[in-house]
Amino acid sequence: MIEWKNFDTTAAYGKLNALKDKVVLKEAMAGEGGAERVARYQIPMSNGLTYNYAAKEVDDEVLVALCELAKEAQLTEKYEALYNGEVINTGEKRLVLHQLTRGQLGDDVFADGVNKRDFYAGEQKKAAVFANKVHAGEITNAAGEKFTTVVQIGIGGSDLGPRAMYIALENWAKKNGCKYMDARFISNVDPDDAAAVLAGIDAAHSLFILVSKSGTTLETLTNESFVKDALQKAGLDPSRHMVAVTSETSPLASSKDYLEAFFMDDYIGGRYSSSSCVGGVVLSLAFGPEVFARFLNGMAAEDELAKEADPMKNAAMLDALIGVFERNIKDYPVTAVLPYSQALSRFPAHLQQLDMESNGKSVNRFGEPVNYVTGPIIFGEPGTNGQHSFYQLLHQGKTIVPLQFVGFKNSQLHEDVVIQGSTSQQKLGANVAAQIMAFACGKDDENPNKSFAGGRPSSIIIGKELTPESLGALLAHFENKVMFQGFVWNINSFDQEGVQLGKVLAKRVLAHETDGALKAYSDLLDI
Repeated sequence: MIEWKNFDTTAAYGKLNALKDKVVLKEAMAGEGGAERVARYQIPMSNGLTYNYAAKEVDDEVLVALCELAKEAQLTEKYEALYNGEVINTGEKRLVLHQLTRGQLGDDVFADGVNKRDFYAGEQKKAAVFANKVHAGEITNAAGEKFTTVVQIGIGGSDLGPRAMYIALENWAKKNGCKYMDARFISNVDPDDAAAVLAGIDAAHSLFILVSKSGTTLETLTNESFVKDALQKAGLDPSRHMVAVTSETSPLASSKDYLEAFFMDDYIGGRYSSSSCVGGVVLSLAFGPEVFARFLNGMAAEDELAKEADPMKNAAMLDALIGVFERNIKDYPVTAVLPYSQALSRFPAHLQQLDMESNGKSVNRFGEPVNYVTGPIIFGEPGTNGQHSFYQLLHQGKTIVPLQFVGFKNSQLHEDVVIQGSTSQQKLGANVAAQIMAFACGKDDENPNKSFAGGRPSSIIIGKELTPESLGALLAHFENKVMFQGFVWNINSFDQEGVQLGKVLAKRVLAHETDGALKAYSDLLDI
């Protein structure tokens, strides 16, 4: 029987607090002891990825306590309940089914009178058929000419995840001969966003995807109107250039304003929707349905590994547990995500939403206040750019920030040049290795300005190359990490009420139903 209880009521909580200062990272990572940790403290993931946590402030005793926490918090049982269709989203009384978009992990799940795996697979097939027809020239513009560009109009999870995945695979697709269409994204209600995208494309040969589950998202509908107006001014019929990704009950579902409608549902939150038609339509149009299927296969393989009950064999679970140790026991408020891959330049931005929108809570699953902090603040930039930006504070500032590196042995394009005895990719890898050790061990110097305290913990996920499969595995790893942490903290990781208040107040401003400071700010902005 599953029991939901607050983290600070577990026996493991007390044990972990007693081990707070057990590991001195600077000593643990020095010399041959450090080399032994690097070889031993790692877990194989799927699709050639490895999670290495040698530079974290843990040892065997801490790991035992974390494993006890996993068992006491029933992480495996709660994951099983989720993928078998229990109502895990207690705030909205909904199932949580994003894993079902990429494979069947357990029992058949029925909701709304349908088998949900069949529903998701059916929508993916519909998107694949549509994309193939566009690529073959069977679906064209009014002049019978092929579409060459696809533009996604959405915000939040309808933009961040799909955009990050597109950028991650764009160069790989070019190299492997499966780049069919250029993709662009419009998200900000700032008119400069839509105007800039429209100025950089050939509208006559562009297909637009409107993504809104409810069909009422203000920013998205505003941008749609902006685009439709531009198409009409160019003498084009918007209905020949637009498709919708929405729910079956939304006003967009049967509208004649769209060439086709692809469906999602309330059981998949926006930040978890890259594996649904929210990501599937744009990525299938850009790279082909086969590439999107490979991406889903990578996610499915990692979801399967997350079922492992032993955290020492389950990278997502152990990553989550170490993160809880850092957030609650070590009291580190921030985590930096640092991909040493330019293709992952927007990946940290997606993880910001995934993590902070999911676990930024102060009440538990039952609406009761919790006495401990929950999700960390997430930020990041790709290396090596970040080294010349905010790493100064990470190395020598007073705030210790845990680090999550991602690195690959090979570049996507395999085009490189030897300069001063090494390739660009080797230089990139050298920087990752150097930063991990510099953060962990620091450097003593008589000049205080050149002294580095060290003791900055980090982990790294290492892969051979960023491919559709390894990208899918990487994304699923972090989705599952966030899920497991929510289970430990006894919070609902699948609603986002914090997003709503600002929307309500904005509508009041636009309706001129304001007073006090809200009216004063509205006047300052000439609204």
